[in-house]
Amino acid sequence: MILHDIAHARAGDKGNISDISVIAYEPEDYEFLRLYVTSERVRAHFGSMVKGRVERFEVPALAALKFVLHDALEGGVTRTLNLDIHGKSLSSSLLAMTLPDRHRSDLR
Repeated sequence: MILHDIAHARAGDKGNISDISVIAYEPEDYEFLRLYVTSERVRAHFGSMVKGRVERFEVPALAALKFVLHDALEGGVTRTLNLDIHGKSLSSSLLAMTLPDRHRSDLR
């Protein structure tokens, strides 16, 4: 399955930092997101596109995870020649991340 099957996302930016919030459609899927959508997996998903660290913040009251991607926007809005200067497409890209099937018994 892919992340989009159980969550939606929003993206924002500040300078050369992109932040992406991943929000479960159903609150009961939050724990699954917490287990499988880690900073390490997000970092690996974006590969060399994100040159800095990836931080994760948990927002259980909203069934959401917030990821802060450092050095991700080729300098930021005023310095990049990138067509997606705000990094809005990064949230769509993250939703394509492959996850284990949550209905299988061997999730770990």
